[in-house]
Amino acid sequence: MKLAIVGGGSTYTPELIDGFTRYRDILPVQQIALVDPDPRRLELVGGMARRMLARAGHPAQILATTDLREGVEGADAVLIQLRVGSQDARHADETWPHEAHCIGQETTGPGGFAKALRTVPVVLRIADVVRAHAAPGAWIVDFTNPVGIVTRALLRAGHRAVGLCNVAIGFQRRFAAMLGVTPDEVALGHVGLNHLTWERSVSVAGRDILPDLLRDSLGDLADEVELAPSLLAQLGVVPSYYLRYYYAHDEVLAEQLHEPSRAEAVRAIENELLEMYADPSVDQKPEALGRRGGAFYSEAAVELLAEVRGAGGPARVVNLRNDGVLPFLPDDHVIEVPARFTGGAFVAEPVDALDDDIRGLIAAVAGYERLALDAAVHGGRDRVIRAMRAHPLVLQHDRAERLTDLLLRANRGFLEWAK
Repeated sequence: MKLAIVGGGSTYTPELIDGFTRYRDILPVQQIALVDPDPRRLELVGGMARRMLARAGHPAQILATTDLREGVEGADAVLIQLRVGSQDARHADETWPHEAHCIGQETTGPGGFAKALRTVPVVLRIADVVRAHAAPGAWIVDFTNPVGIVTRALLRAGHRAVGLCNVAIGFQRRFAAMLGVTPDEVALGHVGLNHLTWERSVSVAGRDILPDLLRDSLGDLADEVELAPSLLAQLGVVPSYYLRYYYAHDEVLAEQLHEPSRAEAVRAIENELLEMYADPSVDQKPEALGRRGGAFYSEAAVELLAEVRGAGGPARVVNLRNDGVLPFLPDDHVIEVPARFTGGAFVAEPVDALDDDIRGLIAAVAGYERLALDAAVHGGRDRVIRAMRAHPLVLQHDRAERLTDLLLRANRGFLEWAK
């Protein structure tokens, strides 16, 4: 099996390599192509990857290249994990919305919209090269945020693609640790859109123990997602951390105005990691990588790829077409729910009817996402304003116009139609 990683110069990549070494029995990879436009990062990350594989006695070969076509040529699967504009663009996404009294976040709200506008055209161009040069039937696994919008762009363009996020597998691992069971014994009632999800059940051996957890460990669960215990108790579910941007918007905004951006922290961690990767004696995943983010990403990616290769197993949470699972959304919208790989495709598990408040928020954000993708594909200030206004964290027209001006000013160098 040849696997290509577009954005292979990311400091995340050794996390993936670590997963490939630990799960070699279920995912037999012979070649890993790291594709990245940054030669220096490729050299450092590629060297680190080779040393990790050698230490583990893994036979896979590393190809590090700036040539996308070379990297994806004959690949059986392609992981996309890129960040257009690097940490500089992320820092902007996390700060300019503050001028209009909105949270700054790279996947949610106005900042997440800016990232979608920068990212969708780039990913679609990459996907066209994959379609032309990868192995027949190759899958694209998108880990690039905003995953829901990017995955829908790929599917709408006819690509064989699925979106992957580490939120669900993170919850699964945490619940398993709390309960003293293995992760595969835990089945989640995970539902929503990417970065807008709720855990509605936590089942072990067919029994939903979430009510017990909410009764006995309410404070710990609330601390985990940084939300009020009373909110979780009222909802009867566990929201993902990203719901904090909705349920506690003003509190988060106040914090952001007095703290460094996450991009600044990540930039420092990345510099530290790259120095480690440059050390020829380092051949294991550094502990500092745990502070970079993306926990359990490697496990999620390996399990997903193994299923595509026919390994079977329990349902995995992915981003895929709705196709009637949430009847209040269009069939072609992308949702994030447990699914099984069967008959050459991911098929979502059934989802029970949602409470009105959760259904309403999903529907509102889905409307924004559809308008955001239209703006990302076709461009135009009016499309940006309309999508911006539709976002539940914006709504007011004057604020939408202000945010659009800020977005365009910060991203003019990335948007061909805005230059």
